[in-house]
Amino acid sequence: MADAFTGDRIILKDLGFYGYHGLMSEEKALGQRFFVDLECGVDLSQAGYTDTISNTVSYAGIYDVVKEAFDGRRMHLIEAVAQNIVTAIFEAFQEVKWIVVRVRKPEAPIAMVRGEAAIELHRQRKS
Repeated sequence: MADAFTGDRIILKDLGFYGYHGLMSEEKALGQRFFVDLECGVDLSQAGYTDTISNTVSYAGIYDVVKEAFDGRRMHLIEAVAQNIVTAIFEAFQEVKWIVVRVRKPEAPIAMVRGEAAIELHRQRKS
């Protein structure tokens, strides 16, 4: 069986947001920066042949859905933030067959000098 996460994709990287997601009271009160990387599996062949926006999914539209999903509800876990983004994209864009989303938290409340904490979800649309 072929890997489900292959083929054409729309990619959005380093989307920066300020949010109040987290378990610690400081995170909830002060907030922090988050970064989202996203790959959406979409057949882009017709868009490539026709040069017509109606034959693709607008990355601006994807961004709007990601922003709304990120800002819509405060979550304890970045895993839940990512799942909220996946669910919203699948609801908004029937053409998206799979999603890889990474949520990065560069100021995670751990004693690190450099780096970031992150999670990555791989999800396929259920038939």
